[in-house]
Amino acid sequence: MLNSNLTTAQLILISIIPVLFAIVLHEVAHGWAAFKLGDRTAYMLGRLSLNPIRHIDPIGTIVVPAVLILTVGFAFGWAKPVPIDWRNLKNPKRDTALVAIAGPAANLAMALGWGMIAAVTNILPDSAILLSKPLLNMAIIGVFFNVLLMVFNLIPVPPTDGGRIAVSLLPPSLGNVLSRIEPFGLIIVLLLILTGVLWQIIMPIIQTISSLIFLLFGL
Repeated sequence: MLNSNLTTAQLILISIIPVLFAIVLHEVAHGWAAFKLGDRTAYMLGRLSLNPIRHIDPIGTIVVPAVLILTVGFAFGWAKPVPIDWRNLKNPKRDTALVAIAGPAANLAMALGWGMIAAVTNILPDSAILLSKPLLNMAIIGVFFNVLLMVFNLIPVPPTDGGRIAVSLLPPSLGNVLSRIEPFGLIIVLLLILTGVLWQIIMPIIQTISSLIFLLFGL
């Protein structure tokens, strides 16, 4: 659905807003959930702000997405993780899962929001084409990137959100075994990315969810 005639510069420009919102609100959602469940760490450090400057990681928020857009045509990235003191949570086992799921849930909500924006652009008059076309492309990127971020973060390998959810929900014996993977989790995920195995697993899921969202809004 994305306009294939876009130049690289245009693609980067229309990706900035949806990518920043997806990354920043993902982290803010974690911090907000932790705050509601008893941990004020992110709040006291000013990390519940929607100001992207407070969350930007120079590598993960700027360099990596830009390089990926230039090389493979889509973006992926991350922000500085919101600091959470898990010991402050009222019910650590349950609340850890709730804090972890808050990020992907925020991405799903944003994907649906961008789907709604895409639907609105389709009913704008022809006289608004200078607005509707860029906004439609931005919305398409918003849907895809948020779904990508949601699915990626639900991979059940600590320290991803999915890993923390799995550790919390599994019986203690199995949860403890899975939690021991955490020091090596990022290396495992990186190897899966570099070998292409990860994309073979999650891309069909991402494409299916994105298609369902577009279908929901009649696109």
